[in-house]
Amino acid sequence: LKHSKATTMFMTKREKWLIYGLMILATLVTVVPFLWMIITSFKTQAESIAFPPILLPANPGFQAYDKILHEMPFGSFYFNSIVSTLVIVILQTLIAAMAAYGFSRLRFKGRDLLFMLCISILMVPGQIFLIPQFLTIEKIGLLNSIPGLVLPGLFSIYSAFLLRQFFLSVPKELEEAAIMDGYNHLTIFFKIMLPLIKPGLIACVIINGLWSWNNLMWPLIVNTSMDKMTLPVGLASLSGRAGVEYPMLMAGALLAIIPMLLLYIFFQRYFIRGIAGAGIKG
Repeated sequence: LKHSKATTMFMTKREKWLIYGLMILATLVTVVPFLWMIITSFKTQAESIAFPPILLPANPGFQAYDKILHEMPFGSFYFNSIVSTLVIVILQTLIAAMAAYGFSRLRFKGRDLLFMLCISILMVPGQIFLIPQFLTIEKIGLLNSIPGLVLPGLFSIYSAFLLRQFFLSVPKELEEAAIMDGYNHLTIFFKIMLPLIKPGLIACVIINGLWSWNNLMWPLIVNTSMDKMTLPVGLASLSGRAGVEYPMLMAGALLAIIPMLLLYIFFQRYFIRGIAGAGIKG
């Protein structure tokens, strides 16, 4: 019996170490490319394309950062990305929250059917909407502009679905008590409901922010002017030059991910709670 218990304990420890080993391996697979990007940004062009690869640069320098900041309108790229991301995140989250509140708390004819029709959009590839969106933006004269960049991204049915799950988890008694006190639905929405679903709102902000910040396809289609391009489009243009300058590309990529990295680091606790809470109630 003692031998059996020892064997079971040994197997448990071995499985635990196996899991730890797999987690360490997965971490390395994730972190090593990021570290390689940082190291490459301090190399020269010759060192970045050398074979066999050179691990560390002989004379680390900031030449790549200087080139990307002065040879390209990198400041304009950054400004356009920040403005478009802020506008999309704020308005998209607000619109999705209002839609989610309507689908979860208000009673009207055809509500569930309408919600299912909206959800069905998730099964359609987003590329199908590119041509109608472009023609619409062209007709209203918003090509090569920030409004044209953000307008098609103001509604996200995924965000509405996510926030609807949070609204459904809020006890109805709170809403009924507020109605008894004379509050209307607009006041209940802003003063009672939104504070109660803060983790879901933060999860939506992070998801929508990452999507908007990294979006390449739509900004590439709607904008052709260099001063209206966003960071992903500006970085992609580096690959179109005569020979890719990898240190310059890596320096730009590193500068581009800093805002989203900080956003996730500071709000990861709410993000995890928000994603986990999406399945509270269907």
